[in-house]
Amino acid sequence: MEIRLDEIADSVGGTLHGDPALICRGANPPGQSTADQITLIVDPQQLEQLHAAQALALITPQQIETCQFPQIVVADPHAAFAKIVSVFRPPIASALPGVGVDSSASIASSAKIHPTATICAGATIGQRTLIMPGVVILPGCKIGDDCVLHPGVTLYEYSELGDRVVLHAGTVIGANGFGYRQQSGRHRPTAQLGYVVIESDVEVGASVTIDRGTYGATRIGEGTKIDNQVMIAHNCQIGRHNLICSQVGIAGSCTTGDYVILAGQVGVKDHITLEDHTIVGAQAGVMDDCAGNQVYLGSPAMPQRDQMQIFAVQRRLPEMRRELKQLRKQLEALTEQLAEADSDQDQTETGRAA
Repeated sequence: MEIRLDEIADSVGGTLHGDPALICRGANPPGQSTADQITLIVDPQQLEQLHAAQALALITPQQIETCQFPQIVVADPHAAFAKIVSVFRPPIASALPGVGVDSSASIASSAKIHPTATICAGATIGQRTLIMPGVVILPGCKIGDDCVLHPGVTLYEYSELGDRVVLHAGTVIGANGFGYRQQSGRHRPTAQLGYVVIESDVEVGASVTIDRGTYGATRIGEGTKIDNQVMIAHNCQIGRHNLICSQVGIAGSCTTGDYVILAGQVGVKDHITLEDHTIVGAQAGVMDDCAGNQVYLGSPAMPQRDQMQIFAVQRRLPEMRRELKQLRKQLEALTEQLAEADSDQDQTETGRAA
């Protein structure tokens, strides 16, 4: 689809600053947009995420004088951007699909699909891919070659799998992110117009949930391995060859580098960045960005050296408590002795004065 910038500006009631004849071919958030796509910039500091030729134009609440990109200025940039994304990637209305393969789906000749699976309109399935019983693939999904989807896997609309991806039983890819705003005393859902991209050679365990992005992709990098019962929230960008162990929970808009390891039951706060080769120990709670090539432990997570010193002190707390009680008794005894000495001295001085 191709739309002129002036047509986009008119559709959202915005003011265009730039060439009206430029052709837009898509919409994605900063860091995911390409040279022919429009993106959303709410804060001028977000411009740091855009390098040369990574956007065609910006949706923004006010004109940014120092910006080289054409801009469409609107009062409500999120609402405007959601409308634009919906044009390029229209939401698919919920409908009850039938069991079997939709006539508009594109299925490679060597792919094998169980009769109880559901393949919806516009889905694409590559060579030698195996679709097990009860799998549901909603409209617009793309699945590469040599993939295996085990029983009960669900792919929401527009999800994309690379080659040799394995999804184990009960995993859900592309459900709505947990995003709400309060309006008139009620929680109203925010835009959920993105999708999930899982790159090649990724294996995902049983009962894993990976939420779609708000406007663009939640992405799982090449070669990453994800254990059972892991939760990855909307807009996360997971790097290549990560190891994410059981019951890890990663909140929205987090980014991991390459070769990151998250041990069992690690929790990661939203908007956190873990750099390359970060290792986070079991049951740690990550509240701040982590530099790479380090091991982090505890909650809140700290570098291993710092946390081990804290652990050493914590192990001595019972002993330190006993020592404190002894010191307190000694202090009380000394205080009594001093009080008695002061009393004797007062009596002596009184006797002399008499």
